Amino acid sequence: MGRKIGSRYTAHQILGRGSAGTVWLGEGPEGPVAIKLLREDLASDQELVGRFVQERTALLSLDHPRVVGVHDLVVDGNDLALVMDLVRGTDLRTRLERERRLAPEAAVAIVADVADALAAAHAAGIVHRDVKPENVLLDMQGPLGPGGAHPALLTDFGVAKLIDSPRRTRATKIIGTPDYLAPEIIEGLPPRAAVDIYALATVLYELLAGFTPFGGGHPGAVLRRHVTETVVPLPGIPEELWQLMVQCLAKAPASRLRASELGARLREQLPLLAGMPPLDVDEPEAEPAEESYEEAAPESREKPPRRGAVPLVPGAAPADANRDTHTSMRVPAPDELAGGARGTARAPRAPGAARPGSARHRAATRRRRITLGVAGVALAAAVGVGAWYATSGDESSPSGPSGPSGPSAPANGNSAPPVP
Repeated sequence: MGRKIGSRYTAHQILGRGSAGTVWLGEGPEGPVAIKLLREDLASDQELVGRFVQERTALLSLDHPRVVGVHDLVVDGNDLALVMDLVRGTDLRTRLERERRLAPEAAVAIVADVADALAAAHAAGIVHRDVKPENVLLDMQGPLGPGGAHPALLTDFGVAKLIDSPRRTRATKIIGTPDYLAPEIIEGLPPRAAVDIYALATVLYELLAGFTPFGGGHPGAVLRRHVTETVVPLPGIPEELWQLMVQCLAKAPASRLRASELGARLREQLPLLAGMPPLDVDEPEAEPAEESYEEAAPESREKPPRRGAVPLVPGAAPADANRDTHTSMRVPAPDELAGGARGTARAPRAPGAARPGSARHRAATRRRRITLGVAGVALAAAVGVGAWYATSGDESSPSGPSGPSGPSAPANGNSAPPVP
């Protein structure tokens, strides 16, 4: 027995959960659909419902092959739901967790599809605000593209904006997923189309490297890195592709490409990437905030979150929190953003090499210090013994200053004047 959603739809089976709600496999007058049922606390917020209704026209009008289309918006009692196209496939996060990183050709093809979706949205005056692998769906029934990539579709347009109601977040708050937030959002500026380009370039970096350029550790540290640190080059990719990524990860929004330009430029790179295997770089180790878990008292230990996975929804179960999250965080003060070292702590490394500042690196440093300390003690002891031998040799030498030609001390240690 399915659950009725409004008067026209029935939800049959849960397809997935996220911080904003639950996605159901449903049935409507025109066949199978996906129904995103928002959380009850969101549905009971009349201000949010009003904003939802205001966005309805824009959401329904966004029609593009690379966008998961919205068919309807349902407001019925405690139910607030988006009725969307049903995509037969999986999301990009699931594929990334399975494969760790993608071959460059497939990664670039997927991101180019998403850039096309953003170009259509930006042309319609819509900013996504939460571009990340969880919101990219792969159509397993579609034709394979370059590198064997399935067609990619962008979903969840408007959800971050809907949740970001004035009553829920003031101007001193941030809405988004920390790993993908553009610096201008962190600094309190209103989100424009360029924030989606920054997030998409971060996704491309993650698909290639297996980790985001500024993620890991406490969310506050992640936000600071976005503002203060520069991205470190990925070894093994064409220089032109890297420069394209650097431009889209620029701190200044005006320096980034537009979505249409990004899509076209990425497709120009595809012939250069054909047959290239996934990059061979090691994933950065845990940040110090996570490593301190091992040093904590057993009774106070809690399982540290996965790298980059920050459960930011109050009361959400760990299984529902993963990386499909929004956060409302305080905007860091200028002096906080200015803190920390320049350059990213999450630099790609050659396989087996320890990242500076990591637990393994610090342990190796401690071992080197201990070794050097022991060597220093041994050296000091050797010097002392050598000095003792040298002194003993001087005292027993007939040609030394205490010999027959010089004054001598009697055996009993009492001094006596020289014999005339």
